[in-house]
Amino acid sequence: MRKIYIFDTTLRDGEQSPGVNLNTREKVEIAHQLEKLGVDRMEAGFPAASPGDLAAVNAVARAVKDVTVIGLSRSREQDIDAVRQALIGAQDPCIHIFLATSPIHRKHKLRMDKEQVLETAQSALRYARKYFSKIEFSLEDAGRTEYDFIAQMVGMAIKEGASVVNIPDTVGYLNPSEYGAIFKFVKENVPDVEKIQLSAHCHNDLGMATANTLAAIQNGADQIEGTINGIGERAGNTAIEEIAMALATRQSFFNATTSLQLSEIARTSRLVSKLTGMVVPGNKAIVGANAFAHESGIHQDGMLKEKTTYEIMTPESIGLKESKLVLGKHSGRHAFREKLIDLGYELDDLQVNEAFAKFKDLADKKKEVSDDDLLALIEEKLVDTVEVFKLETIYVTYGNTSVPTAKVRIVKEANEVLVEEAEGNGSVDAIYNAIDKATLEEVTLDDYSIKSVSHGKDALGEVHVVLTQNGVSAQGRGLSTDILEASARAYVDALNRLIEKRVTFSNRENVKL
Repeated sequence: MRKIYIFDTTLRDGEQSPGVNLNTREKVEIAHQLEKLGVDRMEAGFPAASPGDLAAVNAVARAVKDVTVIGLSRSREQDIDAVRQALIGAQDPCIHIFLATSPIHRKHKLRMDKEQVLETAQSALRYARKYFSKIEFSLEDAGRTEYDFIAQMVGMAIKEGASVVNIPDTVGYLNPSEYGAIFKFVKENVPDVEKIQLSAHCHNDLGMATANTLAAIQNGADQIEGTINGIGERAGNTAIEEIAMALATRQSFFNATTSLQLSEIARTSRLVSKLTGMVVPGNKAIVGANAFAHESGIHQDGMLKEKTTYEIMTPESIGLKESKLVLGKHSGRHAFREKLIDLGYELDDLQVNEAFAKFKDLADKKKEVSDDDLLALIEEKLVDTVEVFKLETIYVTYGNTSVPTAKVRIVKEANEVLVEEAEGNGSVDAIYNAIDKATLEEVTLDDYSIKSVSHGKDALGEVHVVLTQNGVSAQGRGLSTDILEASARAYVDALNRLIEKRVTFSNRENVKL
């Protein structure tokens, strides 16, 4: 059974989703989880995009050990140099160079003819070979490129030392038979193609990314590229969890497998959703809340008699477990630690003590704390933000015939206490106006969303906000059984992240790539 290599681009293509902006600590946190998931290759970012992205790629490169770390590069020497700098310290570095090849890109974007495109890519590959032993080359928009030119570009990449050649459906235009046919053509018509791995990278504009990727595998693709939860620009990328479970569930059909630890899928999905702020739809394949839920009476009857009547895979296979311990306000530290271990978290004593204090505070507000509540608390605690401002108290007055008013008490670093009061056209607006007055930060609220972490009237709510200041965006999250408190915490969290970025950019303003 042949192995399909997994190239994860959650930290690069995934972060290009509108509204997503991960800081370095969040990228490293996701990278560690992707390493636990068992991805073979990890595209950590686009170093030439900004000094911040270069630094984040370097942090990831130094943090993970058992995975190839990749930096994206245009076919330019400056970009290649940026990747070199970003991957210093990586155990297994690789550069990913791309250049558009389709007629529409050649004419309107590059303003190059075929010969110029070929020469530009060739020059970039020759320069990269001086510094990298592993090189991936991508034919951007290969899906709309002439077959003979695809063959010519792949042949050139092989001669110039590429170890992987990616044939992407960059705009999600093709159907499975068309996309699979390209791989079949390349396999049959390009000399020495067996010396490299062919990779499939699909976008989901027409909802066919997973189907197209599986068609590529059937026609000889050795590697697939995608993201967790299928996030990415426009309609997103191929969802890695869908490919992994399709190969595992239909192994006899595809006769291919991956090295992924499938039981880490659910936790990886939750972490990416939480840190990106992109909620997983309930009907999302594999990781959606309804993926293993059954409401129909006929389905429930079948499930009670034999689970395989309506479940082609088990929730346990992706790391979901039924609750074994019910935790509440009377639960002790030992039971709490055991529950964390059961959920896959082995924390040190200090982390357990901090998490236990948070748990006790939540347990005083809820009769029963669910696994989802615990996961939200733990995952929030594991990703720290430098706290310039810390919310201490909020007080809100509201009536449907009166103007909402909020009063906040915020502690600034060095223990400076800030107390302000403000009105608004709603309770949340009043809270945010009061925070603005207290912190003296001028920001724009670009996005605000609420979701329930668990069920019931006392459910733990999570608020996600995106703030912008002088063209720089940051997202913040807040958890509480009270939505107004969660809203305030999310806003302050985003403010702290904005300030952290401001300081980072100020320190690096003289960095040149």
